[in-house]
Amino acid sequence: MAPDVNPPRGMRDFLPAEKAKRERLLSVIRSEYTSRGFDEIETPVVEDSARLHSGLGGDNEKLAFGILKRGLGADDVARAAASDELTELTDLGLRFDLTVPLARFYASNRAKLPTVFKSIQIAPVWRAERPQKGRYRQFVQCDIDIIGEPGILAEVELITATAATLTVLGLAGCRIRINHRAILRHLVASWQIAQKSTERALITIDKEDKIGADGVVAELVALELLAPERAEQARADLGEFADDGWNLTGDNAPAWLDAEAYAQLTEIRAAVHAVAPDVPLVFSHNLVRGMGYYTGAIFEIQHPEFGYSLGGGGRYDGMIGRFLGTDVPAAGFSIGFERIVDLIPDDDAGGREAVLLLHERDVPAAQLIGLQGALVAAGRRVRLEKRTKNVKALLARAAESGYRQVANVNTETTSVEQLEFRPLS
Repeated sequence: MAPDVNPPRGMRDFLPAEKAKRERLLSVIRSEYTSRGFDEIETPVVEDSARLHSGLGGDNEKLAFGILKRGLGADDVARAAASDELTELTDLGLRFDLTVPLARFYASNRAKLPTVFKSIQIAPVWRAERPQKGRYRQFVQCDIDIIGEPGILAEVELITATAATLTVLGLAGCRIRINHRAILRHLVASWQIAQKSTERALITIDKEDKIGADGVVAELVALELLAPERAEQARADLGEFADDGWNLTGDNAPAWLDAEAYAQLTEIRAAVHAVAPDVPLVFSHNLVRGMGYYTGAIFEIQHPEFGYSLGGGGRYDGMIGRFLGTDVPAAGFSIGFERIVDLIPDDDAGGREAVLLLHERDVPAAQLIGLQGALVAAGRRVRLEKRTKNVKALLARAAESGYRQVANVNTETTSVEQLEFRPLS
């Protein structure tokens, strides 16, 4: 039997055309964010295991890949397994997101950073997911974060920068849902769910897009978090509002609404619309971001044609204090790159005209490199290909890689003026 040469489950190889497309899109994202004053940083792919399991990463901590301590033997593993103390086997782990590493980075480098630090992180992360369509064990995250800004300026800048980037990428029709953790806490409390069970109840509410309001209520009752006599109230409270949820004032304000938090969200909306009136901002009181470290406003990118989020973020004022000992305000927004890259149509080779030089076997190397160099100097992307018997297949592969024109080269072709390009189809 031939050996399995596929990549590990949930991980992927990228062919040249796929890799080129990904890099083009990442270049656009970087350009848009850096033009708004964000600075790119890099952190190690591994962090201390204790840090990754410090309670900051929510359910993702359960999906962290651990790295065995050096020098362990089979007996050590067997003893740990027998005592159910497997965490003692690891001292490092692969990062499962970029926010926990950013908090550690800021705590380590605070003295070298500005008072308000605006960061970009674009890098792979790893989670021991169950592989399925659109869900991978290794994937790229694109994060922007603002650390040190306590006011709504951070949220407004994150939202407008992300919306502008989506527009430049060509992803039209997106809207941004927004909510506040205080509103969620008041909503759950109004159902008389015990405070100690709030986070567990929010995990269930977060499933509403998949299981509906009836499913959420049924699960809360089954978990004995919600009393059956309050099920009807909870069912009525879930769902969306008319007018994008921005009319909940006066007599229209439900009893569970946290007025102060809602006022902050309306202030964010007013500021966003003052500078970017085309950005659809929708209040969704049932929006729950899965990470337990959020403390204030939370937001999520939604597209009407797809039943899943294209990114999200929020304020997480308490995280950095866990590392630094002093609370520091922070907020971030992450684009779901792996989902977005599949939605954007393929294009050509990044704005440069890509051409193929199809040469005979007897053309001298110096002649070929000279022609290639002259075309590259003129701003073209050039591939040299030796003529084969199956030219049709060769040209088809080149077209898949973004090449749009082809010219034949023989020993008498000594200048680019002699090249006759024809469309590659």
